[in-house]
Amino acid sequence: MKKIYYMLLAVLAMSCMLTACSEEEPFSTATADDDPRILDPIFTDGINGELPVIATLNRDVTFEMTLTVTPADYTTIVWLIDGQEVETGNTLEIDLKAGTYRFKVIVSTEAGKSTYREGSLVVNPLEEDPWSAETGTERIIIPGTKARLYGDNLDKVKSILIDNKTITDILYVADEMENYLEYTVPADLAEGEHRVVLVDTGNSEYGANKVIVTRGTLVTGGAYRTNANQEWVITGVNLDQVSSFTFAGQTITTFIQQTATEIVLICPDIEDGEYTLTGKTKNGDDVRFYNDKEIATGQVVIVSSETILFQGHHYVSWDLPDDSPNKTFNLIDQEVFASIKAGATLNIHYSVDPEADYHQLRTTTVWWEDLPGTSTIDFTEDGVLEILLTQEVLEKILVEDGFLCVGHGYFIDLVTVW
Repeated sequence: MKKIYYMLLAVLAMSCMLTACSEEEPFSTATADDDPRILDPIFTDGINGELPVIATLNRDVTFEMTLTVTPADYTTIVWLIDGQEVETGNTLEIDLKAGTYRFKVIVSTEAGKSTYREGSLVVNPLEEDPWSAETGTERIIIPGTKARLYGDNLDKVKSILIDNKTITDILYVADEMENYLEYTVPADLAEGEHRVVLVDTGNSEYGANKVIVTRGTLVTGGAYRTNANQEWVITGVNLDQVSSFTFAGQTITTFIQQTATEIVLICPDIEDGEYTLTGKTKNGDDVRFYNDKEIATGQVVIVSSETILFQGHHYVSWDLPDDSPNKTFNLIDQEVFASIKAGATLNIHYSVDPEADYHQLRTTTVWWEDLPGTSTIDFTEDGVLEILLTQEVLEKILVEDGFLCVGHGYFIDLVTVW
C-alpha cells in the first residue's frame, strides 16, 4: 500500500512539472552577439555578374516584402531603392513608377554586425502608358544639347522631368522608321545618373528609367574590337575635344576624321591580342569610356583578324510594331555577303535584356525564311552564335534580299566573319 502511495505522489509531481512547462512562454535562444541572418525569403543569385531580379510587377501593383531575420530581438532592417533609404522595419510596401530599380535590404545587429541582399526590381508600364526603353547610347546626354527618347505612346507626353527640372522643349517624331521624342537637355543639369519622368497632358507621371549626364569626353562605341592596320571608327560624345589616344605603346594624334560624335583613325599594325586604349583631351583631362554600364578611363580592346561587320548595341524584339527599327536586326548590307567566300564563319555576339520575360534568337533572310542548318535558340545569358556560311546559306541570303536576326529580348553587340 505504501508503495502504491509513493507511486501516486511521483505521478502527481511529474504532472505538475509537465503542466508548468506547457504554461511557460516560448523564449528566444539567440543573443545580441549572433551573426545576423535573413531566413525568409530566399534570395536567388545573379547570372554573369548581373544582379538577380527580385520581383517583376506592373506599375499599378504595390511591391510588398516581409523579412524573417535572426537574432530578431537585436536587429534593425533598412530598405533602400536606388541607394536611397525608403523604409525601416521588417516590412516594405512601396509604389514605384515603371522602370528598373536597384533594391537592397540591410540587416544590422546592436553588436555592429550586418548582412544584406540586393537585386533588381522590374516595374512594367501598362499598355496605354507613355514609356521609353533604352535602344542604344541615347541615354548618355550632354547639357545644352539635343537628345532623344525612343518608346511607346510618346505622343501623349507634354513634358519631361529630369532631376526635378521640367523640359517642355520637346518634339514628337513618328515616321516609317522611328518613333521618338527629341528634347533639349537643360544646360544646368548636374552630371550623374538621373531618373526620367514622362508627364502627359493630364499631368500624370510615368517612369522611363535613367539617363547619364556628362560634360566630359566619353567614348560610347567602337572601342571594344578592331582590326590591325585598318580604319577604326570610334563613336561617343564631345570627341572633338580629343587630342590623342594611346594604344599598344603608341600615341596617336592624327585622325582621318574627327567630329563631336565620331573619330576615325588607323589602328596600328600589331599582332592579334588584347590591348588597353586610353586618351587625353585638349585641356589635359582623361578620355572616359562607357562599357557594360560602367565608366572608366581605359578600355580593353581586342585586336583580331576577324572582319567586323557590325558593332553596337541593337535591341531586337518581334513583339514591336513592323515600323520599329528594333523589330529585327538588319544592319548588314546584302552586298557584304556577295564578297564572302563559302566556308567562312559568321559570329553573332548577343547579350540579354534583363527586363525581357524570355530571350530567343533566330537567323533568317529578309523573307523571314530560316537559314539552312540553323534553328531558333533560347538562352538566359550572353553568348556567341556561330553560323557556317555554306554556299547554300550565302545564295539564300542573296536571293531573298538579305540577312536578318529576329526574336525577342536581346541585343546584337557584334557581328564578325572569320
